[in-house]
Amino acid sequence: SQQGCDPFAQTQRSKLQHRRARINQQINKEMRMRAGAENLFRATSNHKVKETVALELSYVNSNLQLLKEELEELNSCMDVYQNDSESISVPMIPLGLKETKELDLLVPLKDFISEHYGEEGVMFEKEIKEFMELRQAMRTPSRNEAGLELLMEYYNQLYFLDSRFFPPSKSLGVFFHWYDSLTGVPSHQRALAFEKGSVLFNIGALHTQIGARQDRASLPGLNQAIDAFQKAAGAFNYLKENFSNAPSLDMSTASLNMLVRLMVAQVQECVFEKATLLRTQKDFLTWLQLAQEAARVEDVYLLVHQTMTQAHVKDYVPFSWTTMVHVKSEHFKALSHYFAAIALCDCPAASDTELPEHEKAFLQFHVTMPEGPSLRVLLQDPEERRKLGKAHLKKAIMKHEEAMRIHGLCKILRKMDILQEVLSFAHKRSLSKYSEIDHEEDFFETGDAPDIHPKTHQKPEIKSPSFSQVKVTDLFHRLGPLSVFSAKNKWYPMRRVHLMRGEKGFGFTLRGDSPVLIAGVIPGGCAAEAGLKEGDYIILVNGKDCRWSKHAEVVQLLKSTGEEGVEIGVITLQGSEGPKAAEKKAAAMSSGSGLLKSNKENSRKSLMNSKSASTLLVWNKKSKRSKNSTYSIPFTAVGDNEAMY
Repeated sequence: SQQGCDPFAQTQRSKLQHRRARINQQINKEMRMRAGAENLFRATSNHKVKETVALELSYVNSNLQLLKEELEELNSCMDVYQNDSESISVPMIPLGLKETKELDLLVPLKDFISEHYGEEGVMFEKEIKEFMELRQAMRTPSRNEAGLELLMEYYNQLYFLDSRFFPPSKSLGVFFHWYDSLTGVPSHQRALAFEKGSVLFNIGALHTQIGARQDRASLPGLNQAIDAFQKAAGAFNYLKENFSNAPSLDMSTASLNMLVRLMVAQVQECVFEKATLLRTQKDFLTWLQLAQEAARVEDVYLLVHQTMTQAHVKDYVPFSWTTMVHVKSEHFKALSHYFAAIALCDCPAASDTELPEHEKAFLQFHVTMPEGPSLRVLLQDPEERRKLGKAHLKKAIMKHEEAMRIHGLCKILRKMDILQEVLSFAHKRSLSKYSEIDHEEDFFETGDAPDIHPKTHQKPEIKSPSFSQVKVTDLFHRLGPLSVFSAKNKWYPMRRVHLMRGEKGFGFTLRGDSPVLIAGVIPGGCAAEAGLKEGDYIILVNGKDCRWSKHAEVVQLLKSTGEEGVEIGVITLQGSEGPKAAEKKAAAMSSGSGLLKSNKENSRKSLMNSKSASTLLVWNKKSKRSKNSTYSIPFTAVGDNEAMY
């Protein structure tokens, strides 16, 4: 059976969770006090009262500040997930997993099985317990491939749970409880979509933790980090596109949008690191490329920072994240100017043969052309190169200082020695290069260097989750084929029929597999006299369960009967009685009547070894109808092996 990871890690995380929730309660209390005090402050004209209230307000505000800082520290336990390699890599931002409460499905599922399927609920205790064990294990996945597979397996298993036990019209009466990964606030819903969405969120979050753990000083580590962050972006993006109106903030569209952008930025940063690792021969063109890669990283982090500081997002994104992203955008801008200076000052002036290529690259290098001499003169005159290089260094130093200033504003980041080290190393490096190329007799005013045009050799991909990689079998397989035995179908109790064989056979046509369908009954024949009808499914032949039997097997069982005839058990789906029912049902199905579905999820059909396509319940129960639905129904499931018997 599946295992979760170290229970100690879980208790640590649960402690964090409880502390988060407690702090949030205190914050809410202080907010109410503040609102009350503010109203009183506005309403009163009494000078003395105003003074007292103002004092109380300042007290409440400082209290709020402290609580928020405490929450910050909890939210950015980044060190829990970072790798411990010797070499310096700038820390990445991993996400904590959403926590969930235990769920006891034993009674609700047993009740549903006896009410809906007419089976003994007790007979399915083993399957129900197995499902609950899987859910328990996926609460604490290990931080590796096995943990991801566990979450995927559970996610895929929810498809079957949905089809078997969640009819469109009725709720199972079970609540799914999940905590917000950013604020710790609990939410609960009856919709299975909330469970699905939360598991999908955790698949993304686990990818971020795996990405943050990689040793990015080596090429394999970098490639694994890129892969992990791209898959995290894919999971959050899939969640954003397929689920709506989530009850918790971390799964709101604005939040997911921010997370996708953050992951893309972290990929872009890894791409930059990869470029510095691979480009060993450092010539003029290489330095220009590195400068453009750094400018691209600055660009994407700037976008993330803007997304994080939007009105409805900034209240719950940890301040340390916003600061870290801001610091990185300034830091990479500084690097782009530093590399530009190195290209100009440390590389020999262009020779006549190199000139056309250097000119072409330099034409597309700056956002606006630098003032001064023509490109040709600039590239071939060492003094002109030094002047422009100096302007780039001046800008680099300003940006390094800005990055360090912003870094210093956040109490949590100040404790992150690694980041501090990286920033001050880069700053010192630019300063020493500046003093090296600065001449005492320089009388010119160092100009303002234009910014560098962002450009990357590897665009980040958003990799959607490939659910089909993890094969699962329906735990509740014994209930029968999903094409018939599902939560949305209703059928009449099984009828037992004694069937004799006449000279012309049984007098019916059969079609399809698992279960075999009586497609037509010949008037006056044996089948008609025994009371069999078109649309009946054969589920029992002489005491043998035939729900999963193939066409040929059922025919073989029927043919092997002698004079005494055969006992068969049949069921009829409600609403499928009478002639032309098959056509009516096919039309109803293909129009998507009353079915909540999304074609995006139907592409996963291949992984489900059942004939019905996946149905996606959206949080707000929005019916997503589609004309070209791939919903297949039992009547037309196999049309080519219909035969008379």
